[in-house]
Amino acid sequence: MWFRNLQLYRLIETFEHTSESLHTALEEKRFKPCAGLDTHSMGWAAPAGRESTQLVHAGNGRMMVCLRREDRILPAAVVREQVEEKAEAIGLAESRPVGRKEKQRIKDEVITDLLPRAFTRSSHQYAYIDPQAGWVVVDSGTAKKAEELLGMLRETLGSLRVRPLAVDRAPAAVLTHWLETAPAEGFELGDECELKEPVDKGGVMRGKRIDLGSAEVKSHLDAGMQVGKLAVEWQERIGCILCDDLGIRRLRFLDLIMQEAAEVDADDALARFDADFALMGMELARFIPAVIEAYGGLEQE
Repeated sequence: MWFRNLQLYRLIETFEHTSESLHTALEEKRFKPCAGLDTHSMGWAAPAGRESTQLVHAGNGRMMVCLRREDRILPAAVVREQVEEKAEAIGLAESRPVGRKEKQRIKDEVITDLLPRAFTRSSHQYAYIDPQAGWVVVDSGTAKKAEELLGMLRETLGSLRVRPLAVDRAPAAVLTHWLETAPAEGFELGDECELKEPVDKGGVMRGKRIDLGSAEVKSHLDAGMQVGKLAVEWQERIGCILCDDLGIRRLRFLDLIMQEAAEVDADDALARFDADFALMGMELARFIPAVIEAYGGLEQE
């Protein structure tokens, strides 16, 4: 349940739903497996998994949702092999070559035949809405993937006006300054970074498990490279990679938080999920403003 990546969105208008009304709305698009010739299926699932049937898990004013996607697995190599076999059989039987258009028709027939029998693979994407703080927080490594969940939420609710996080100072400039001098208060540098030349198709230098204060790193900065990704820790509680696109990746809740979570007396899996969500939400409610403040605050409209 602990989020591993963050894509942050500001609510443009007040989120009026309660957890009960949101559950009712999501129920209209509860997940259903692929049927017939569907290549994929998407719908809402219980965030707590099999431990609950509720499509919204609420705690401390925050509401978590889960989008489940099921994709049929139909390898291109399998389709191509069957198409070639059928085309070859037709060519031998009728003593003629099989053209491109006919091969496309055969391909469509093969796909139609194989799809209902194909294996499926499911993925789950999580997000929570914090109406009081005005955030939608999506556990996703990319904005494109996060938009899949937000798009489904808009479709389900009829409207969801959000704006991607925008800050006052350029993230690359801020992170580069941290690497050149020192990070903002509360943050410590890790041992990983990505440096980029600030031009189209410029060079990229990636370093892992390195001393970020080394002469080698400094030489790249002196040459004008800027930070695209930077590993940091915050108050010995959270570790992550801060990115110049304002994404937060490879989020890790460190030993202090995990120890606090372990000390919570939870009788069953659902109680454990509830306790972990409460603790995670509380930590991110402190961490997210700290990151934004380090970037100079929210962009002024």
